[in-house]
Amino acid sequence: MFWSGLDIGIDLGTASVLVYVRGRGIVLRETSVVAFDEETGRVVAVGDQARDMIGRNPSCYRVVRPMKDGVIADYDVTLTMLRYLISRVAGKRPLLRPRVAVCVPARVTSVERRAVLEATVEAGAKQTFLIEEPMAAAIGAGLDVSGPVGNIIVDVGGGTTDIAVISLGGLVVCDSLRVGGDKCDDAIIRFVRKEHNLMIGDRTAEEIKIRIGAAIPGICDLWMEVRGRDLVTGLPRVVTITSDDVAAALAEPIGAMVEGVRGVLERTPPELSVDIADRGIVLTGGGSLLKGFDRLLSDETGVPACVAEDPITCVVRGTGKFLEGLEGMRGRAVREGMVVASRSV
Repeated sequence: MFWSGLDIGIDLGTASVLVYVRGRGIVLRETSVVAFDEETGRVVAVGDQARDMIGRNPSCYRVVRPMKDGVIADYDVTLTMLRYLISRVAGKRPLLRPRVAVCVPARVTSVERRAVLEATVEAGAKQTFLIEEPMAAAIGAGLDVSGPVGNIIVDVGGGTTDIAVISLGGLVVCDSLRVGGDKCDDAIIRFVRKEHNLMIGDRTAEEIKIRIGAAIPGICDLWMEVRGRDLVTGLPRVVTITSDDVAAALAEPIGAMVEGVRGVLERTPPELSVDIADRGIVLTGGGSLLKGFDRLLSDETGVPACVAEDPITCVVRGTGKFLEGLEGMRGRAVREGMVVASRSV
């Protein structure tokens, strides 16, 4: 039956949320943060506006990141965020409730999967599809996931790193590591505290990672001044951090990602290993933009690695391709390989 309502794709990430509307493309990019008044329960801000309040909010306001390690950590706050996103796109009283496709990590539990389904339906969706992130990322990166050839995708998000070998429209071997951009930020905070006796916040750590972060020492010669609170005097202080410092700080989380990729490659069937050696590793997600990460992965695995075009939006663009073909036979074939759960009301 022809569907005349709205189709919405959501990349519900730990660090940020991207929203795709069929026929319009990516319409929203917001940080996964909600701020509300603890006394009244009233929502004060959602998304980027709430993110700007982190570390600056008065005691009566609570700023929450409802997603952790790629899954829902606070159901009620996630529901509030989803309602906000859907209402911004569809309106507060849409004529028809929209169909919504949401991406989840490859190895979530049935309980975590059900929480996303229920929250999305309760937020206003008529029908909800859950799509595995590595599959959506591969489609968004332009890989041929339906053919009898092997592709390996590494999606480095804020809370998880999803690694999957894809062939014939399905995940042959996959792993989902609870290591991502947030763990890298934590590692930078610990390094600055240990080496400089300086306390910095999450936003400063993220800025360091983006501006001068590197996966390999010596790959670039960058530095920046970092401001924080001296742990001895309690007063503000400024120190200089280099890209080599960041590479040293990130050795543990980056090493865990590399070992995860090696583990998936070791479990890959021989015929697909041949394809992967020829086609290489494709990197998506914001973490793939870390300087030298593709080179490190290639050196450690012996397989060429490259960063996809616009890697941050690959997952939501893959979800969009699923939505664009939802009505046709081709879309149905894609759906059979992509959707891991669905629910209607």
